[in-house]
Amino acid sequence: MSTDTSCIKKSRGRPKVFDREAALDKAMALFWKHGYEATSMAHLVEATGAKAPTLYAEFTNKEGMFKAVLDRYIARVTQQREACLYCEDRTLEQTLEDYLSLLAEMFTDKETPSGCFMICTSAVLAVSSEDISAMIKMRQSMQEATLVHFLEQRQQKGEIPATTSVRNLAKYLCCIIQGMSISAIENASYEELMQIVKTTLRLLPELKKN
Repeated sequence: MSTDTSCIKKSRGRPKVFDREAALDKAMALFWKHGYEATSMAHLVEATGAKAPTLYAEFTNKEGMFKAVLDRYIARVTQQREACLYCEDRTLEQTLEDYLSLLAEMFTDKETPSGCFMICTSAVLAVSSEDISAMIKMRQSMQEATLVHFLEQRQQKGEIPATTSVRNLAKYLCCIIQGMSISAIENASYEELMQIVKTTLRLLPELKKN
């Protein structure tokens, strides 16, 4: 008895494996550019190329995905920033220049939307997004705490007067960083952000006295 091979069904290939990190990177770009409120699960499904049931199974909902994106951003940025801050063979001024220059480079990087992801996202949050707002504020306070810790170490080394409030200095630097991010969103170039960095460094001797 002859067999008609044309009737034999081809075996299906292996199901496509969900790439969580790639999906988070695509979702990050979407949240970063449009904000939390304007980004829907439908947008995230389209951007990531994943099916809706897959995203819901992995992240529960849009808020869960945003939390995962924020954690990924923090982990990536923290590693780069701390590599600058905790370089023992650099002076305080040199370290802050390295740190702020890195941020200027990151905020104007053409591979990602302009500015800081957290600052961009928090700027357009609706009042109804209290949980997301609280989460971003907590992450931002952690970054401020990192700067405080760094400045305290430099104060112990004698690079900052003992009478100086390192917490106030850290808050000032955070305001400068936020201003740099907003300027980048408004199309400021790397060179223009570096002018802000240079001005901040020129003011540093006076800032250390307060």
